[in-house]
Amino acid sequence: MKIRRCAVLYIEPRETLAIDWAALFAGNSTLAASHHWLALAPHLDREITLDQQQLMALGSISQTLWCERQACAERCGEAVITSLLELGLLVSQDPAYAALRARDDTLRALHWRPLSALAHTFSRWQQVGADTGMSAPSFQQLLDQYGPPPAPTASHRGCGAPLALPAAASGLLDAALLQRYTGRNFDPQATLALPLLARLLQRSFGAQAVRDMGPQVQVMKKTSPSGGSLHPIEAYLLVQRVDGVAPGWYYYQPIAHTLQPLRLLERDQAAALAMQMLADQHWFANAPVQIVMVARMERNYWKYRNHQKAYKVLGLDAGHLSQTFYLLCSEAGLPAFVTAAVNDVVVEQALELDHLQHAVMAVCGCGAAAEGARNMVELRYGESGAL
Repeated sequence: MKIRRCAVLYIEPRETLAIDWAALFAGNSTLAASHHWLALAPHLDREITLDQQQLMALGSISQTLWCERQACAERCGEAVITSLLELGLLVSQDPAYAALRARDDTLRALHWRPLSALAHTFSRWQQVGADTGMSAPSFQQLLDQYGPPPAPTASHRGCGAPLALPAAASGLLDAALLQRYTGRNFDPQATLALPLLARLLQRSFGAQAVRDMGPQVQVMKKTSPSGGSLHPIEAYLLVQRVDGVAPGWYYYQPIAHTLQPLRLLERDQAAALAMQMLADQHWFANAPVQIVMVARMERNYWKYRNHQKAYKVLGLDAGHLSQTFYLLCSEAGLPAFVTAAVNDVVVEQALELDHLQHAVMAVCGCGAAAEGARNMVELRYGESGAL
């Protein structure tokens, strides 16, 4: 039976600091450092502690070529090879390890850039909330702890005097741009009209035109740019309070302009799921709808295979889409929001998505502001258009 190393594997020497009580009582340095090796493999989605023998074995086995297991066992030890197969760091043609090999095959087939796969996998959140990392210090606490922040603008030594620019002329977009602001106090009882949601979806995420480029090849034109014109980001909706639409999860089909129900929920279930997904950001979870931007990696990496910039472009795509959504909401007189502080794994589990094939990029949404909320925002932050 043949084996090989998993497709993407990074090894980290992790240092852990602890109090050295013996040294403390002896009057010496009180900190002691311990070191261990960690294996980070995106297809496994967890950190794995290695011993020296496992580390050496992994370094001696190809990630591309299949090797005879017996030969590897004779060289590295049967117990070591077995342990690495059970962990999934080695993959095998043996049917007993078929599930772990399938995960590795998925990663290989998608043509991820290895560093991008690593960053994506291990930057995802789960079970983050107000008591586990989302509680933000006040501005005064930040000042007390870190001192003043860096200046709001960069400073450069130029090669001449600054050139004064003429005042910005008025334009058609001014009304929407200058009224745009991030809502942090949505009316928890207000609903969103379905015709308005339809416009927001179609103009932000919908296909404005579709061109056939060949057999089974279609290219969409949207109101936002996309790297390679691929438009790999899809919109999934967690509906809480939309007129005529039952609460639950929906997929927005950008060409047909339809909402496909995926999982219906009770209203309180949808509200609780929004809070969990948004890591207890109740100021966003109260909005009547949350739109999750999910990238389809197979479409992105179809063109940009193992490409250094492919994953970075997805962030740009999500930013373009969210800003278009913001402007449309501003036009409609509604505050909007976008956040990347999301428990990605909650979304993946709810929609049955594989993180190797789908990347949860961000969540946006909108709704009516609570009474007086805009004035409260302006008093707290000053220029609301800058939010």
